[in-house]
Amino acid sequence: MDGDFRTQFVRDPAALKHYPALVLNADYRPLSYYPLSLWPWQEAIKAAFLDRVQIVAEYDHVVRSQRQEFRIPSVVVLKELVRPQKRVEYCGARGDLTFDHVLPRSKGGITSWENVVAACSPCNLRKGSRTLKQSGLYLNRLPRAPSAEEMQLHGRRFPPNHLHESWMDYLYWDAELEA
Repeated sequence: MDGDFRTQFVRDPAALKHYPALVLNADYRPLSYYPLSLWPWQEAIKAAFLDRVQIVAEYDHVVRSQRQEFRIPSVVVLKELVRPQKRVEYCGARGDLTFDHVLPRSKGGITSWENVVAACSPCNLRKGSRTLKQSGLYLNRLPRAPSAEEMQLHGRRFPPNHLHESWMDYLYWDAELEA
């Protein structure tokens, strides 16, 4: 390990955040695709030290303690299977989309999969706190809770900005093969 890399860490401790570990379930599938199941490198080393994960791939960089040197894990596998959640949760939206309550909260509507839709800002403002009928708007399709499988499939289409090459063998191995 060259001193320049160590100096870089000392100058920019936040740079250590640039080495996330992909977390795989005991069946070697990611815990989630969207968001992609990633841990900071510190958590991955801690879990390995506590014998909770197996390290299957590493970055070319190391960190040192007073007594040991550790290669930074890039892929870890849980030693015990974690059952996927049956209910899925949505973490947010990007772009110009906003959330709109089909039955407005001011009229007793709740925030649920069945009552919230994505809407562009102009349509959301146009609807305001009125019902669809009052606003003259209609839904292209009824809102519903997605299944865990649907969330996994959609998540595959939206990878994070950074995908380390050591992750590729574990992210798409269960996809259908082309003929």
